[in-house]
Amino acid sequence: MTKRHKDKTSSDKTSSRRNFLKVAAAGAAATVATPALAQTGPTNMRFQSTWPAKDIFHEYAQDYAKKVNDMTGGDLKIEVLPAGAVVPAFQLLEAVSKGTLDGGHGVLAYHYGKQNALALWGSGPGYAMDANMLLAWHKYGGGKQLLEKLYNSIGANVVSFPYGPMPTQPLGWFKKPVTKADDLKGVKFRTVGISIDVFTGMGAAVNALPGGEIVSAMDRGLLDAAEFNNASSDRVLGFPDVSKVCMLQSYHQNAEQFEIMFNKDKYNALPAKIRAILDNAAEAAGQDMAWKAIDRYSRDYEEMQSKDKVKFYKTPDSVLQKQLEIFDQVAEKKSAENPLFKEIVESQLAFAKRATQWEQDTVVSRRLAYNHYFGPNAKKKT
Repeated sequence: MTKRHKDKTSSDKTSSRRNFLKVAAAGAAATVATPALAQTGPTNMRFQSTWPAKDIFHEYAQDYAKKVNDMTGGDLKIEVLPAGAVVPAFQLLEAVSKGTLDGGHGVLAYHYGKQNALALWGSGPGYAMDANMLLAWHKYGGGKQLLEKLYNSIGANVVSFPYGPMPTQPLGWFKKPVTKADDLKGVKFRTVGISIDVFTGMGAAVNALPGGEIVSAMDRGLLDAAEFNNASSDRVLGFPDVSKVCMLQSYHQNAEQFEIMFNKDKYNALPAKIRAILDNAAEAAGQDMAWKAIDRYSRDYEEMQSKDKVKFYKTPDSVLQKQLEIFDQVAEKKSAENPLFKEIVESQLAFAKRATQWEQDTVVSRRLAYNHYFGPNAKKKT
């Protein structure tokens, strides 16, 4: 080996040694830095739902929190408290906006008193859309931008994620079956959102109450009838204890969904990766909720008939038609008073006309198949 080659080899070894030392030093620095980052700990957020702890709706709120907690690997931890733990159910928007709570779980119709157009996310017939289609309008038809505009109009410092499509809600629980629209006249009735105006227009004396207060009000005679949401919630809240008549199908809340809400400042302060998880977790939780609802609601619907001896009746078409007529009157009046209300109605109508025509023309009616397999003339299947 020549002297020149030896010198080059020695130089290469020295260079490699220096590179290794640089890498090692960097690794050592990272090792030192990592515990320092870990010591900062996870970000904790305190949520409140607008539901009693025993209600399946509160369970849905906890399901969302668990998805976030799992997906972030514990870097963000959401704790969900039940209605009333910090503020009353109808004060959730103010509490989140002010930062008293970091976030919350509820429905947009509960903010009706702050800006009536907020109730168009689910309180009404949905212009023939179901809740899943209304969410499609929200994400792809301009609803998201309109909701941000609405919240800005009232100075609400929040970020909102509508999610979780609900099945059509019952007309409600009554002392006797409703056979015509006039049966609602003079009835002391509980509902929320634009439905307040619809049922008032049908002659009912309406009182808006949170879910946890309805059954006790019926038991004390403060209400003659009420609606809440679904078989599982209605059963666990005790509706079968105060009424044995439930009217199914209604247009007053045909296309409602839940809302996950964050304080905007606290949301914006989170890393982009965490914000993306919060957004995508809402969609994942929404689909999971829809599947869980099918399983749980159908079980409780069956057991309310077999165990609780509840009688279910279909709301007559004449009552449903009257709801649509009254809703149109209410929407026209509020559109004249509130430009944002009008803008949202026009946006929903445009999307619904296209989407519902596609649905009506494309999706086969399942009633024929149901009758074939389970109807009175169906052959017994082994």
